[in-house]
Amino acid sequence: MTVETVDTLIIGGGQAGLAMSEHLSNAKVPHLVVERNRIAERWRSERWDSLVANGPAWHDRFPNMTFDDTDPNGFATKDSIVSYFEAYAKQIDAPIRSGVEVTSLSRKPDGSGFIAETSQGVIEAKNVVAATGPFQKPVIPPVVPADSGILQIHSAAYRNPAQLPEGGVLVIGAGSSGVQIADELARAGRKVYLAVGPHNRPPRSYRGKDFVWWLGALGLWNMETPAPSTEHVTIAVSGARGGHTVDFRDLAQNGITLVGRAESFKDGTMHFAPDLAQNIAMGDADYLSVLQSADAHIAREGLDFPEEPEAHVIGPEPDCVKNPILELDLAESGITSIIWATGYALDYDWIKFTVTDEKGRPDHKRGVSKVPGFYFLGLAWLSRRASPFIWGVWHDAKYLAEEIAARKG
Repeated sequence: MTVETVDTLIIGGGQAGLAMSEHLSNAKVPHLVVERNRIAERWRSERWDSLVANGPAWHDRFPNMTFDDTDPNGFATKDSIVSYFEAYAKQIDAPIRSGVEVTSLSRKPDGSGFIAETSQGVIEAKNVVAATGPFQKPVIPPVVPADSGILQIHSAAYRNPAQLPEGGVLVIGAGSSGVQIADELARAGRKVYLAVGPHNRPPRSYRGKDFVWWLGALGLWNMETPAPSTEHVTIAVSGARGGHTVDFRDLAQNGITLVGRAESFKDGTMHFAPDLAQNIAMGDADYLSVLQSADAHIAREGLDFPEEPEAHVIGPEPDCVKNPILELDLAESGITSIIWATGYALDYDWIKFTVTDEKGRPDHKRGVSKVPGFYFLGLAWLSRRASPFIWGVWHDAKYLAEEIAARKG
């Protein structure tokens, strides 16, 4: 059996893998990128048709290339993002090999490197970077039995309203994906129920600057760890329809019925937690805190930004919040589909040595694992809040490339 040998193997051909390739090339480190499908595959096949980036094009990009088909203040479509990454791979001449799946990764017996078993043979490498990103394994909680007669799909499998059977839809999860999918379905004429859990609800823009600009100005992109109470809180922000601030009151006004967290299912009835008003109020508090921090920054720096007092006005609670539904018979309500916008779990079953801590989380410091020569890239909070975003992963990759080059030297 022929064994291929490389200095550094990058597993994953998305934004993390491309960023890693660029910096390794700059550091003169020989490497190979393997991707089991195509460049930016998750953007191609695991996103809905109308999805756009949640950050403006001037921000959601690598430093060395702009979007040529999107206004800097606009929000790139998923097709534009795929084209962008394809063009970037050519620009940096990334040594990427598509259609190669790593099925097993083990350490060499003498500890000098790694053995990757792939769909196209064996690759040995001194260093390995797991650049498989944070969106690996869609999670559908085992709440509703598969034989319930209700179509159940994860948001990763949703494409458009026509994909679903006729009838109402229950969307579970009120982060960016759940909110945008629920809104699209309601605008298509579907009866929609949206289960809202704890969330952050930032302004899309405030006083002339986009939210991502404010994260930079307030130093929040560089936060190294989330607050314990917010580690798993979703963020409701949208670039859809030109970008807008998510307000659950607007969704209710447009016909979406808001409910609390989905807790259990029995005899055809979904049961919801009595926490809807609290979750909405906490999201409002987060929203107002961003405005207040921005106002304080403007005053402190003496900036001449336009006033926006109307942004501080919180509207009245809709009836579905004041009188929440705690039980919902799905058949009587005409619900035929459930979309679970409930996030993802990491999947490192293909790694045959220990790279996680006692809680099953990747064990690393800024992407450098405790196993010499093995690295993580593209994960949420890898080094700071910006880590899983396009421009953030680029900077994390630079750091890891320097680590790998130093190890090589």
